[in-house]
Amino acid sequence: MPDRPDYTALTRGQITLLDRISAGETGLAVLNQIVRLAQQVLRARGAGFAEYRPGHGRVIAASGACESALGRRVDREDAGLLPDRRARHVTLDSVHDEFSRNVDEPGLHDVLGARCETVGLVVGSLHVYYAADDPRPGPEFHAVLEMLAANVGHLYGARGGDDPKAAVLHRDAAANQRRQEDRDLFVAVTSHELRTPVTVIKGYADTLTNHWDSLGEDGRHEAVRVIGARAGELARLVDRLLAATSDDGEAAGSPPGPFDLVEAIRAGAAELPGNLRGRLVLDDLPAELPKAFGDRESLSTILTELSTNADKYSAAETEVTVTAEADDATVTFRVADRGIGVEPEHVELAFERYWQGDPDSTGRNPGAGLGLYLVRRIVERQHGWVSLRPREGGGTVAEVRFPRA
Repeated sequence: MPDRPDYTALTRGQITLLDRISAGETGLAVLNQIVRLAQQVLRARGAGFAEYRPGHGRVIAASGACESALGRRVDREDAGLLPDRRARHVTLDSVHDEFSRNVDEPGLHDVLGARCETVGLVVGSLHVYYAADDPRPGPEFHAVLEMLAANVGHLYGARGGDDPKAAVLHRDAAANQRRQEDRDLFVAVTSHELRTPVTVIKGYADTLTNHWDSLGEDGRHEAVRVIGARAGELARLVDRLLAATSDDGEAAGSPPGPFDLVEAIRAGAAELPGNLRGRLVLDDLPAELPKAFGDRESLSTILTELSTNADKYSAAETEVTVTAEADDATVTFRVADRGIGVEPEHVELAFERYWQGDPDSTGRNPGAGLGLYLVRRIVERQHGWVSLRPREGGGTVAEVRFPRA
């Protein structure tokens, strides 16, 4: 590795970044560009950004050897490694580096990290990784990483106008108010979702009771079929609500074991409502993959929530693509839409209970804000992880990784 950063790439990358930020772009795609630029310019094996939230962080942007850590939780015990905005270099075996424990790439030995701030608020940390046989990154590498970390801080503060700190604090206060409003919305939406199958079941049961003889055998069979289908829907809805609204215990599920991910995806897709099932494109699923280890029955819920979310935030005429693959450690599937995308500051909020994106952006029923929260709980119970990332050409990719059996 050369003993200096790639300044040509840095100059070109900075110009592109400044143009995008000046044009008002503050999306996750810009954050990912900064992370990729850090890896390229600093000649690293991988790079990643962990966003800090109260009590913990998450890897929300990553490239190269760090890409497998996308979506992983990061405890903030290691925040003390970066006491100020200056970059710090450490070997991975010398500290308890939670970020590094989430990177599955073998052979990594050194990490260079810097805090990302906006007007005194620490929004996260930017890291680059090196192998044991790579030269030690010198002072110029530290300076470049500090500059790129400042870009990340500027990206988070760009929506704040003259006082980004005040804007962030105002946004937090508004978020608290919105959570209360969302709880009220949750009650209303839940009441509606429960009422629909109950009304259908009661209606068909009354029909059977009052018109048994006149229905005929075919009519009675159809009524029983509808009652059974709606009862199953009601049971799944109740399980979903109980799992998503409980603060204690684990999300419900079967004991984990090896299962065929592709077969489970296809079975889950077959259970989706017709209009949603019609939007899914499963053509690129591989014929077979190594077995995943987890709760096969949970795939139906996971796919339903991710597909519903993609449907909610993308135009009805666009497709929702489902793909899958495996590496040495994990089996992965992705649900990709062509919707409105996701902002960096919303990546983690999207997984919080009751939080929702802007319903005005699609004009559709915003729902109760439980879908992604439930998905993360189910997946992490199985020692997997879930993440959101921008889709090339526009839209969002939701990625779920399970351990290999």
